[in-house]
Amino acid sequence: MPKQADRQTIPVREGEELTVSSLEQYLREQFINIPAGSLEILQFSAGHSNLTYELKIGEWEAVLRRPPLGPVAPKAHDMDREYQILSEVQPLFPAAPKPLHFCENREIIGSPFLIMERKHGLVIDSSFPEGTRVTPELCRRISLEMVNKLAELHSISYKGTHLEKISRPDGFMERQVHGWIGRYERAKTSDIKEAETLMKWLAANVPPVHESALIHYDFKLNNAMFDPNLEKMTGLFDWEMSTIGDPLADLGAAMSYWTEKDDPALLKSGLGKPPVTILDGFMSRKEFMEAYARKSGRDIRNMNFYLTFAYFKLAVIAQQIFYRYRKGQTKDQRFAHFDRFVESLITHGAIIANDTGTL
Repeated sequence: MPKQADRQTIPVREGEELTVSSLEQYLREQFINIPAGSLEILQFSAGHSNLTYELKIGEWEAVLRRPPLGPVAPKAHDMDREYQILSEVQPLFPAAPKPLHFCENREIIGSPFLIMERKHGLVIDSSFPEGTRVTPELCRRISLEMVNKLAELHSISYKGTHLEKISRPDGFMERQVHGWIGRYERAKTSDIKEAETLMKWLAANVPPVHESALIHYDFKLNNAMFDPNLEKMTGLFDWEMSTIGDPLADLGAAMSYWTEKDDPALLKSGLGKPPVTILDGFMSRKEFMEAYARKSGRDIRNMNFYLTFAYFKLAVIAQQIFYRYRKGQTKDQRFAHFDRFVESLITHGAIIANDTGTL
């Protein structure tokens, strides 16, 4: 039986501390079931955007999410919106964590924040939990569970829910392409040769018609939690980008994180150690997308556009993070070389854009 019980927590990173006294007082005002004891705070080490913390007072526990430090893009890192999304999604998709409270009072910790349930289970990233017997069969089973859960999410009926009011599915891909191009221009710190050509290609090749579904838009292995036998997904986290949009954009985004062993070295290690998806038994991106098509019944012949856009979008996210690092708005050394990762993603996206045989 694997020994690692849940997402890795670490002591809170320097500069990312929470105000313990005011937060504990606020929590006791909001939650009547908190026992006696002192508030203990650890930080989840994964993630490169919103900051996520484990809160414990005696037997009571929860998770706090807040925006990153420093200025953030308009409408980005919206904790209230994520709270509303989780409130609608969790009853329909139990892997989503139950939202417990939203606080818009910046005086408590310096920003709005979201409190949600603390789930326990196994999270896989660059390695398996200690004691796991890793076989190609296990890796295949995990791949298939990821495919099935993504298709399941996209099958949820959102009509009549509040999700319709906080989303705009009409013109979704046009807004996505031009919106992320704008974000890249605002966060640019250097000129990358292929970037201009890639942005023009994306703007000229947006699919004219697309479906709409509930999408997660950050669907990746280290945002998922599994049961002790690694058979079922029991948790799916980081819903800040979730919306009603094109399900193939969600599939593309998932594939931009689904690294293969033959990918360029910087593509595999840009976010840290290579993920376990490079191991034998994990589906290739092509196999994953074809399995999704069979499960969902969707036509994936335009996937080279969606995958190209996904790599560009991931490049922009990394560029925004590197921009904050360059401006001194975060001291996290994981971000010191994100400029090289950005260039690798844009180069890879340009290659896929010109590969008509992708799918």
